[in-house]
Amino acid sequence: MTADTAGTESEPAAGGPGDRAREQRGWYFYDFACSVYSTSVLTVFLGPYLTSVAEAAADADGFVHPLGVPVRAGSLFAYAVSASVVLAVLLMPLAGAWADRTGRKKPLLAVSAYTGAAATAGMFFLDGERYALGALLLIVANASLSVSMVLYNAYLPQLAEPAERDAVSSRGWAFGYTSGALVLVLDLVLYSGHDSFGLSEAEAVRICLASAGLWWGAFTLIPLRRLRDRRIPPGGEGMVGSGWGQLVATLKDMRRHPLTLSFLLAYLVYNDGIQTVISQASIYGSRELRLDQTTLIIAVLLVQVLAVAGALGMGWLARIHGAKRTILASLAVWTLILTAGFFLPARSPGWFYALAAAIGLVLGGSQALSRSLFSHLVPRGKEAAYFSAYEMSDRGLSWLGPLFFGLAYQLTGSYRDAIVSLVIFFGVGFALLARVPLSRAVAAAGNPVPDRI
Repeated sequence: MTADTAGTESEPAAGGPGDRAREQRGWYFYDFACSVYSTSVLTVFLGPYLTSVAEAAADADGFVHPLGVPVRAGSLFAYAVSASVVLAVLLMPLAGAWADRTGRKKPLLAVSAYTGAAATAGMFFLDGERYALGALLLIVANASLSVSMVLYNAYLPQLAEPAERDAVSSRGWAFGYTSGALVLVLDLVLYSGHDSFGLSEAEAVRICLASAGLWWGAFTLIPLRRLRDRRIPPGGEGMVGSGWGQLVATLKDMRRHPLTLSFLLAYLVYNDGIQTVISQASIYGSRELRLDQTTLIIAVLLVQVLAVAGALGMGWLARIHGAKRTILASLAVWTLILTAGFFLPARSPGWFYALAAAIGLVLGGSQALSRSLFSHLVPRGKEAAYFSAYEMSDRGLSWLGPLFFGLAYQLTGSYRDAIVSLVIFFGVGFALLARVPLSRAVAAAGNPVPDRI
């Protein structure tokens, strides 16, 4: 449907509960579509595989030289993740500005989703010593995912009433983790049995990478059919002048809502830690703990399965204890996880599985509840602009953690030192979030305050 078929930008989904539920189900399916990139590509296969490609191209000292810059092969993946985030920072304000000024999120959602899916499918051609190609495709796919998530998240305040947003957001994450688990099972069958399929180990990995892009593109069709663009308020028409100008205007507007800005700052810090753990876990497991690829796949599959239960379970806890207390508890668990990870013995799959189980139980809920919390802090009619700033916290400004991780390894040569250094993100994030009075923040944004927040 087009932008002139429904109400204003600030309105929830029009129609009865059945219409709203249908649109919500379509919204869930973008999580279902793109989450396989985060799991199969970013978390499991690409880190160790790109590192091995870079090591094959490295000089005698273990360095590659992209654009003439000496980079330790083991740090290339982390640096490429950071570079993708820098590109996303440049693009996401343009996406938020265009969506808010035109009221049409779906066209840009389609462009960004299919650009990312195509880059991921192109990873099939990553072989030999093509580390630069792998880094480039990673940068494009990661940045495209970030842009698409700005638009995807901006739908949440429009298709869910305030009282149901925790549940709707958690279901979206559960859909994503379900698809991640399903694809990982297929990947495990292909990878572990690659000889019986007549494939080398590298060919099996490249097929797993490319299939994630095909999955992403195929299931994106469902939200594109069901989500509705909404008309912008009268007098709000016009094309985008400057995405960065829109971002600056949004940040200035947030000065009128300092509590919303305080939540964003806290989220920026602790989510940077979460994103870095997700993206660097496979590197840590393969290079420091000396675990094979099959063990890593099973561990991430365990994360996916338990993350579904974790997302739904933490949504239930939020209804009883409030989202803020539930998130704070999860940050304490994240700190314990990293501390335990530092002491994990090498070549001990059982302990690694136990750590993966703990990550799964807090991962989905931490992210889902943060998203639903922020939706209460957004003034109506400014969803895409505010969620652009949120997405920059979620992905666009999550460059410091990977950079921190990469530098720690480059300086010390120890992945254990690199992983434990991330504790600071969870400690500081906990302290900042604990200071935010969320009920006052919701009221200050002009939104109804839920019974528990």
